[in-house]
Amino acid sequence: MDRIFRIFFSLSLTCALFPGIALANNYTIDKGHTTIGFAVRHMVVSNVRGQFNDFEGSFVFNPKDIDLTTASVKISAASIDTNEAKRDEHLRSPDFLNIQKYPDITFELKSFMKHGDAVMAKGDITIRGVTKTIDLKGEFLGAVKDPWGNERVGFSATGEIDRREFGLTWNKVLESGGLVVDNKIKLHIDVEGVRKK
Repeated sequence: MDRIFRIFFSLSLTCALFPGIALANNYTIDKGHTTIGFAVRHMVVSNVRGQFNDFEGSFVFNPKDIDLTTASVKISAASIDTNEAKRDEHLRSPDFLNIQKYPDITFELKSFMKHGDAVMAKGDITIRGVTKTIDLKGEFLGAVKDPWGNERVGFSATGEIDRREFGLTWNKVLESGGLVVDNKIKLHIDVEGVRKK
């Protein structure tokens, strides 16, 4: 009994001294209200946009202090969707994502900073078996309880990667000297999470 009391007292003291700890909760990414998108310049004159439709993830977050402590996402590379079947087939091939050998794209949070509602997340993204650290700049959009009693939080974020760093080197040179596909890929992410019960 004394041991149980000591554990309970220790936990109570910890929560009193560090109240943010008690407010950090586990969230599951709501796929139906989350978009993992990207845009890339095509033949210099336009932007092609796409997204990944199949993914899963979770994170630990304190909405009061806007403090994200962990985040993990796994994306099915085969779910890439640019609204053009032939292009998507090419993107799944060894020229690009090579989904047969590398079926997943992953992200793991390394650090998180905030300034008001503005946030910056630094994490490791793995594409085609190559891991690089990227920065995502974004905004905490708020926390709310939905009509069914679920606690939800939302973020938006943007970032940029150089696809060549991940072995995505296929390209063609235009007569004008430009490239068919730009090497810079802009990321556009909107995440909605539901607190685990």
